[in-house]
Amino acid sequence: MIKSEISSLSSSLLTAIQETNKSKEKLIFQKKEINQIINLIFKKIKLGGKLIFCGNGGSAADAQHLAAEFLIRLRPKVNRKPIQAISLALDTSTITACGNDYDFDKIFSRPFQALVKKNDVLIAISTSGNSKNIIEVLKEAKKKKILSISFLGFQGGKAKNHSQKYLIIKSNNVARIQETHIFLGHFILEKVEDLLLKNKII
Repeated sequence: MIKSEISSLSSSLLTAIQETNKSKEKLIFQKKEINQIINLIFKKIKLGGKLIFCGNGGSAADAQHLAAEFLIRLRPKVNRKPIQAISLALDTSTITACGNDYDFDKIFSRPFQALVKKNDVLIAISTSGNSKNIIEVLKEAKKKKILSISFLGFQGGKAKNHSQKYLIIKSNNVARIQETHIFLGHFILEKVEDLLLKNKII
């Protein structure tokens, strides 16, 4: 790689780093909402609830990632009991059966109906906030009086109108939104874990 190409790459890399840092720094303006969400999740788990995650594409990967952090382990040096969590992108058989027999818009709401219990928490992740299957599961949560929390992007889309609590990464760059969502998820789960440990619940 010649010098000019390295210089151009360095400039692009620095710009991307600055963009992702800026997206994360803006979360400070939602600190009140973040604190409320941490305490709400803690209270629901204390009452025996579980976390139910969902998302599409990269957000589906984030949903599975965050569920795994609670089920298995979040931090290497913190060994505790597993915490109930599940992703609604369960497997290809469930997803394709629902898409084929019902509708792709129902791939989250259908298993949600089967798995949800009192005191559970729905965490929906959507960069656009307009995914129909996300809207459907949020509506189902409202119907069943289940706490719903959404991680959104852009201006929040329609999902913010169907969520009890939401956090919006106000960016037009999908990659930066997704990077901030996973950071946000890790931060919130760490703080919930701290509360659970402090209160000797896990």
